[in-house]
Amino acid sequence: MDFIITQLINSLVFGSLLFMMAAGLSLIFGLMNVINVAHGSFFMLGAFTAYSIMQWSGNFWLALGVGWVPAVIVAVLIERFFIKPLYNRGHLDQVLLTFGFIYVLADITHYLWGPDIRNISPPESLSGVIEVAGAYIPKYRLFLVAFGGVVAALLWWFLERSRIGAMVRAGVDDAATAAGIGINVPLLFGCIFALGAGLAGLGGVVASPILGVYLGMDIEILIPAFIVVVVGGMGSLRGALVASILVAVVDTFGKAYFPAYALFMIYLLMVLVLLTRPQGLFGIARA
Repeated sequence: MDFIITQLINSLVFGSLLFMMAAGLSLIFGLMNVINVAHGSFFMLGAFTAYSIMQWSGNFWLALGVGWVPAVIVAVLIERFFIKPLYNRGHLDQVLLTFGFIYVLADITHYLWGPDIRNISPPESLSGVIEVAGAYIPKYRLFLVAFGGVVAALLWWFLERSRIGAMVRAGVDDAATAAGIGINVPLLFGCIFALGAGLAGLGGVVASPILGVYLGMDIEILIPAFIVVVVGGMGSLRGALVASILVAVVDTFGKAYFPAYALFMIYLLMVLVLLTRPQGLFGIARA
């Protein structure tokens, strides 16, 4: 029983990280119709920035508060000067451009921080373990589960209850009509791209004490995040949340019980969803 509880907590931790990646990725595609395969680079940039802040100040909460800011700044520059001219072009151009940025940002990261694997310690208040039904769970992992829940709740409030959220939902449903009723769609696009990058950077910050900080972590998190977006449905926050937990549970328990087939099980889940609901679990079928 304690093994199952441990794996469930690990699933929720991984699901929280996937949600922070996939929510922004899903909104960017749903609203902007842009496929950004460099989204994982913002995750990695947040982790390395957090490492530098920890080295300078030793304060994890400061790293959590501002470690995602460089990812947002880089994202705004990329969207403004490189992606914006490609809005009316095909997805292939967008994929090729953002795929190139994976290498550009990886080289910049390598130049600034080097190739070594780094480690970040959780804050003293979140060190140690807590016993939960006979299982000993690290406090920081429980913090991550709670943190992911808070982020999900704030995003839900932002999209469902705020005026800007109503504009975002209108843009996701029909960008042309939204522009026709006076919504500044280009500005909205830039804000959503920055929001998605900020969520990814924030995910990198909170993931660094568990995953470590290293080159290549962007690709490792990007692939399951794309699977989450496909399974949950483009532009759906609820889909991103449910699919993140579902993919995390399949991945975690797959590695525990069927380690040789864990990756296959994730892709099998995606295939089954696409065969039954091509638009994803909570996506909207479009003509």
